[in-house]
Amino acid sequence: MSEPGAGEPNPPEPGAAPGPSSRGASALVGAGILLSRLSGLVRERVIAYFLGVGVAVDAFRAALRIPNLLQNLLGEGVLSASFIPVYARLLAQGEQEEAGRVAGAIAGLLSALAGVLVVVGVVLARPLALVLTPGFTGDRLELTVTLIRILTPGIGFLVLSAWCLGILNSHRRFFLSYVAPVLWNGAQIAVLVAVAAVGVTGTSLAVALAWGTFAGGVLQFLVQVPAVRRLASPLPLSVRVDLPGVRATIGRFVPVVAGRGVVQVLGYVELLLASLLAVGAVSALGFAQVFYLLPISLFGMSVAAAELPELSRMDQHDRAALLARLQDGLARIAFFVTLAVVAYVAIGDLVVGALLQTGAFGPDETRLVWYVLIAYSGGLLATTAGRLLQNALYAGGDTRRPAAYAAIRVSVAAAAGAVLMLQLDRVVIDGPGLDGLRTIAELPAPIAPLPAGVREAPGPLHLGAAGLALASAGAAWLELTLLRRRVATVIGPVRVGGGQLGRILVAAVAAAAVALVLRPVVGGFHPLLGVALAGPPVALVYGVVSAALGVDEARALLDGAARRLQRPRPHG
Repeated sequence: MSEPGAGEPNPPEPGAAPGPSSRGASALVGAGILLSRLSGLVRERVIAYFLGVGVAVDAFRAALRIPNLLQNLLGEGVLSASFIPVYARLLAQGEQEEAGRVAGAIAGLLSALAGVLVVVGVVLARPLALVLTPGFTGDRLELTVTLIRILTPGIGFLVLSAWCLGILNSHRRFFLSYVAPVLWNGAQIAVLVAVAAVGVTGTSLAVALAWGTFAGGVLQFLVQVPAVRRLASPLPLSVRVDLPGVRATIGRFVPVVAGRGVVQVLGYVELLLASLLAVGAVSALGFAQVFYLLPISLFGMSVAAAELPELSRMDQHDRAALLARLQDGLARIAFFVTLAVVAYVAIGDLVVGALLQTGAFGPDETRLVWYVLIAYSGGLLATTAGRLLQNALYAGGDTRRPAAYAAIRVSVAAAAGAVLMLQLDRVVIDGPGLDGLRTIAELPAPIAPLPAGVREAPGPLHLGAAGLALASAGAAWLELTLLRRRVATVIGPVRVGGGQLGRILVAAVAAAAVALVLRPVVGGFHPLLGVALAGPPVALVYGVVSAALGVDEARALLDGAARRLQRPRPHG
């Protein structure tokens, strides 16, 4: 007999239906993420307005990235892959009390570990800043150290928030955890606006923003606690490691941390490398990642998060049912993400400008972030599809190979990024359009940073950050290729786009053509108006062409819209 939490629930008969569709669950995840991301976009607009692209935002981005290691290693992705499969199987077996004991023990162990790491982060803030941002000097370095000490304790609460997410998702309560970050973003916005209103400026604004971030982390955790206590009662807190479910979780946890940790290493390598570029590179990467992560969260994470509990409950030997779920998820991901790629590449300057071009954030900053976003967009589909395939392997107990593939991805991205960024850092924005790009040194250039005096001097913005983003995109496709090969071995062959990618790409070409036709028409307007005029036609053409070509998700959307229009309205 298998240990509770370590084995499988009573499996369905092979060939049985693959369980309830995750379309509704992923819609709830997507709705929560959408609201949190919209609030995040407002936050970014406020930051751009008051701080622009420069020393203060470089320091804040770097300081937030450093303690984020704690959140990313112990938070949502790791807990989802290690805790949810164990906890969900205990619930499926009807062992509610044992599930509560396991959840309480994981909470206690996680709190203890997070507490120790928070103390280490605060005490070692300066050495961490020196190691991870070697290019920072003077005021930029000092501000980074100060912000790390403020931000690190708040990240500890975000780790506990991720534990709440694991409980709620396992009980098929998807919305609250994904909308809770609205409080995190809202606290930052409120504090930044309030202190600016009383005349605070410069680096003091960045310090206030850090305190708002800390407060937001506390609020994001507290808002989920009541729902967790209702669903997971009894929930005795402990640090027990003798429970079979806890041992099973820890057994998954270590290799998943290794895998997620390797992926996070890429973020820190990007930070380290970007610190060697001209001022504004760290800021530009951060702003571009806001847009880049939006479709990943809305469409990749929502589908992957909704599928993980269901995949964990299924008979892992029923390959046909597992494959059907994966193909359906990959098709949904590809349909939505491809439209985002079209928008970012074809009218991305309007998208970036509509949100960020205000106050200290001008047209040149918009173009820099757009160029970085174009480079990142090349890997969007690979990153989102890879998230689902990773969860499929995690659900089946395979946590080691995704870690190895992530290590390969990081190595390739770091090596290629170091070369590309140093070349593109010799290219600056000195006017509108592609004609406004000029080189300040002969290319190809030596594999060495620009002199410190050039990097720190005010002047035109450099494109070095785009080199890092381009390398990251290429490495994402390499990782996806490796994941597909492994999934083909243990489940069956899967296709990017669930077999519908060709039709989706035809629709994407049609939508891009519309965007290119509309660009001269809307180019003279404010970016916000330009997006409002160009965005709907691009999306409409994409949806209509996809539906006409038989793309399932497009047809489902159009059929749903038609039913709502035909529904009789109630009489008063």
